[in-house]
Amino acid sequence: MDQRIQGMVKRSMGKGRIANFFQKSDALYLLAFFMLLIGLGTALLLLPAAWAPGKAALGKLKPLDALFTAASAVCVTGLSTVSIADFSRLGQIILICLVQAGGLGIISVSSLLMAIPGYRIALWQRNVIRGFYVDGLEYQPRRIARNIIALTLGVEGLGMLLLAACFRSAGVEDWLFMGLFHSISAFCNAGFSPFAQGIAPYAGHAPIMAVLMALIVLGGLGFIVMQDLGMRLAGQKPCLSYHSRIVLAMTAGLILGGAALFWLIERNRLFAAMTPGQSLLAALFQSVSPRTAGFEGVPQAGLTELSKMLTGILMLIGGAPGSIAGGIKVTTVFVIALAVTRQGDGCGDIKLLRHRITASTINQGVVYFLKAVILFLICVAALFVTEGQGEGKTDAIIFETISAFSTVGLSLNFTASLSAGGKLVIIAAMFAGRVGLIALAFPAMRRRNYAVTYPEGSILLG
Repeated sequence: MDQRIQGMVKRSMGKGRIANFFQKSDALYLLAFFMLLIGLGTALLLLPAAWAPGKAALGKLKPLDALFTAASAVCVTGLSTVSIADFSRLGQIILICLVQAGGLGIISVSSLLMAIPGYRIALWQRNVIRGFYVDGLEYQPRRIARNIIALTLGVEGLGMLLLAACFRSAGVEDWLFMGLFHSISAFCNAGFSPFAQGIAPYAGHAPIMAVLMALIVLGGLGFIVMQDLGMRLAGQKPCLSYHSRIVLAMTAGLILGGAALFWLIERNRLFAAMTPGQSLLAALFQSVSPRTAGFEGVPQAGLTELSKMLTGILMLIGGAPGSIAGGIKVTTVFVIALAVTRQGDGCGDIKLLRHRITASTINQGVVYFLKAVILFLICVAALFVTEGQGEGKTDAIIFETISAFSTVGLSLNFTASLSAGGKLVIIAAMFAGRVGLIALAFPAMRRRNYAVTYPEGSILLG
């Protein structure tokens, strides 16, 4: 009897340790959510009804391709080893539902749970939801979640109506579904398109491209910035928050500066056969799409090497924190630029625009950037191992890894030719870019309070 009791105690203690381990890091719940969602999406895409009947000659969808497509949808990337046009309408509905769930992330799960009467929101859910907002605008998790859901559905609904009207005028048969699909795909920065050639045939259609760019930019600004803008325009706030001003300034600078550079580089090359208006539109869309959206207005393989490098830089930067966009985020780049160009005061703080950016914030930005670089280099090295080296492969491998890691979806026609190992590497890169660096590779660690003070360690730098 004593041995039985001792065994029960040990098992209960073991379960307690496991529970305590999972309670230490909110990121583990986020990991579990995305992994379950990818697994469910893979199973649904493998259903025979998800594959277009007219594509039976191509054979059934392979499990690895289903996993790749589901991971790309949940991670709102847009890369695919098979054509989205080869899926049936059911398969395309499954894909866009995965994009929507993955775009909202853990917010969707928390919102559904909080809708249950009597449900008490857990501490980890409060922390995750509050991560979409900055201090001073909103602090109630339930209200934050409701605002995010309402704002997302409202913007996507308006985008669907505008795109449906544009597609109808362009002669698209199933214009209503196409409007819905592309609205969700653009706002969630996914880049999927049910058209066989993507949106490239409509690259000269200014209304369609304008709506897509607006949805992409809004999805990449972040919910806090959109609500902040709405409150400012409604006269409920005297001025925008410091975060919103930085995000808007960085976003405008990257888009306009990128468009100007693309037009200067490609006006006599890839854009040579276009009218002046079409070339400006193509340059602007090429600058907006790498903000983790992944729609291909012009063939990426036709860009000059300089334009490919510029596209890669824009993909790595991505959108704003607290948004659906990926990348290392515009605020991180802003903090890194400050750390490089400005000297901190005695406490390490940097003053800019009548505000003080603390040394802690600067340190977080630098550490986040270094983690991103390390993970990116690991993914690049792994893809070189699986795909080998050859003429033209180096650029394609680096471009593909940036696109996957930043959850963009642009490609130099390299995705379909990936080996089985290469597909697994790209899946891991997409997962890392979407779930987050801390959640994936650097779990939260317990803080230790030291009872003693150690002497300063002097290290020469430079």
